Amino acid sequence: MRGLGLLGGMSWESTALYYRLLNEGVRERRGGLHSAPLLLWSFDFAGIAARQAAGAWDELGEELGEAGRRLAAAGAEALLLCTNTMHRVHGAIEARAGVPVLHIADAAGRALREAGCRRPAFLGTRFSMEQDFYTGRLAERHGIHALVPGAQDRATVHDVIYGELCRGIVRPESKRAYLDVVGRMAGEGADGVILGCTEITMLIGQADMALPVFDTTALHAAAGVAFMLGEPGAA
Repeated sequence: MRGLGLLGGMSWESTALYYRLLNEGVRERRGGLHSAPLLLWSFDFAGIAARQAAGAWDELGEELGEAGRRLAAAGAEALLLCTNTMHRVHGAIEARAGVPVLHIADAAGRALREAGCRRPAFLGTRFSMEQDFYTGRLAERHGIHALVPGAQDRATVHDVIYGELCRGIVRPESKRAYLDVVGRMAGEGADGVILGCTEITMLIGQADMALPVFDTTALHAAAGVAFMLGEPGAA
């Protein structure tokens, strides 16, 4: 198997999900006592979040890229960036690390195409919803035209992520609020739902709605498993 590096801690709540999914995926394919050959660099998220809010994306790209370079030097043959939002600096990380960084939007785009969904609702941080680094890639590379919520709903989705989910807090009131957002977007023509922040899977999932759900955490981890095992579906 090929070694995989994880850039995590953004937040550690979802990085823990990645670790479990990657190991479960390898065990399912290989059986027995097999597990995933992983290297993890886990950041202190407080500093990352402060620089996100300040718009210091170049600084973040340098810091994450340097961590990626060190993981590559330690034997990682590719990287998983265990967060949707920080794919804002995907190119800077890949350039500095010198190894492929498996893009989470590509994992989502492949699944959406296979399911025939072309106008999914996109839920994520305000950075992901309001900038085009993610939805633009979905459109340009996969022909997916994601819909984002209105301003008030974007604020609700973002605030729950940073104020609750990243802190390990899961509240039924917030689940209802998210499902209300999804309901409004279904009324606007959404044909699926992208859980476009790696923590959202802690709050809602396929069992909560009729629209098909695309869990980016699970899809990205599956791409990581494919890479480690040399299977199709990694890139």
